[in-house]
Formats: sequence, structure tokens, C-alpha cells
Amino acid sequence: MHQGTGGGAGWGQAGHLPPTPPQPPIPPAHGWPGSPPPPGPPPHPAHPAQPAHPGQHPPVPGAPPQVPPPPVPEATGHIPLPPAAPSTGGAVLAVLLIGPAGAGKTTVARHWASTRPVPTAHVSLDDVREWVCSGFADPQAGWNEHSEAQYRLARRTCGFAARNYLANGISCILDDAVFPDRPVVGLGGWKRHVGPALLPVVLLPGLEIVLERNAARSGNRRLSDEEVARIHGRMAGWYGSGLPIIDNSHLDVEGTARALDEALARALA
Repeated sequence: MHQGTGGGAGWGQAGHLPPTPPQPPIPPAHGWPGSPPPPGPPPHPAHPAQPAHPGQHPPVPGAPPQVPPPPVPEATGHIPLPPAAPSTGGAVLAVLLIGPAGAGKTTVARHWASTRPVPTAHVSLDDVREWVCSGFADPQAGWNEHSEAQYRLARRTCGFAARNYLANGISCILDDAVFPDRPVVGLGGWKRHVGPALLPVVLLPGLEIVLERNAARSGNRRLSDEEVARIHGRMAGWYGSGLPIIDNSHLDVEGTARALDEALARALA
């Protein structure tokens, strides 16, 4: 079978198709270019584009572009959990652990420093005072101008060491028996030497516990029972001072260190 010009396969030859009946004219579409307007009232103007977000208006010529608000998260129906307990984490801290003789300041401070996840140093005032080997002024032999001068020298040395550690990104915890009735030479002096960001915490167990722990000491670290009771009574003045106080009468070293970390986290928060 042959294909005619312009025809598809199976179609007849051109000129033999039946004539097409006349079709009615197609009215022009309104709105096209060149088309006459439709009869009747004018059509309503096109509706402006709706804003993508509630409260967002269509752009005004010459106005700066609007920034869409952040998407609102969909509700999941879950009950939000309370925030986790605060922790000192990796913060660089300067801590002063205060307490009477036998409170366990040195032991707790050393354990707390050794178990932190970041570098932390422990400086004990008693250890620094005993750096003076010849001519050491023992306060137990009497508090006089020599023991006072060596105490002040040891405190300045501890403050210098703490600032040096902090300047190099290493936390520091110091321990000393600071009396609340001597704030200028006690807590005030420590803040003056270390800095105003110093965090003091009081470690104050019961008198029976302090007497028991003091009895286990030896050398010039051991005090008389009368002296221990007198110091413990003066330390009770820290109650009502606003400083965090930890009664570690029934806490071991690890438990006291955790209580210290929690007290410091609350102070930082």
C-alpha cells in the first residue's frame, strides 16, 4: 500500500475525503490580548497572594523583604522532662573549702580534685605553712606575731599559686580554717588574694565527729579537745551567712565530694 503525501499509513489519497461541514466560530477567551471585554459588570480583581505564614502581609513596593518566622515544631504529645541536675562539668573553678580541724577538708579537697574530669589542683594552707622547716611558728604554741606573719605569708603564697593555676586553665581548690568572725583577714583576705570569683563552701560536721577525727591525727596537726571544741563553736557562726554548708557527719569521702560538687553547681547556677 502506498502512502499519500501528507497522509499517514492506511489513509486514503488527498482529494477523496468528504467535505468538512462548517463549524461555528469559537468565541475569544476573555482576558487574552486583543480580546474585547465581556459584557456585563467588570470582573473582580484577582485575589492577592495569601501570606505564607500567619501575620505576614504581602510585600509593599519599596519595603525591605520580610523574613518568615521560624517554623513552629509540631506537638508530639510527649511530656517534657525536667532539666538534668547541674554539674560543675569542665568549668575552671577556684574553690575554698572552709572547716574546723578534723572536718576532713584536706582529704575531701584532694579527692574532689583527683576525680574531676578536667585538670584540678589542690593547695592546702597547712601544707604550705609547713614549708618553713627552721623557725616554724606553730600556732599551737601560741598565736603571736610570728605565727600571724607566717600564716599571712602562706595565704599569699596559696593565692599566688591559685591564680597561676587558673591563668593556665587549671581549677584549684584550697582549704583553710577560716573563722566567720574575722572576715577581713579570713574570707576577705582569700578573695583579695585569689579573686572575687572564689567559691567558698563550709564543711561542718558535728562536734563528736570532729573530736573523733582529730584524735586520729598525729604531730602538730593534732589539737587538744578544748581547742577543737572552741574552733568548732566559732565555725557555727557560718550558719546564716549565706554560704553553702555541708554536714558530712554521716558521709564518707566520696559522698562528701559529691555533695561539694552539687553545692558548687548550685552556686554557679
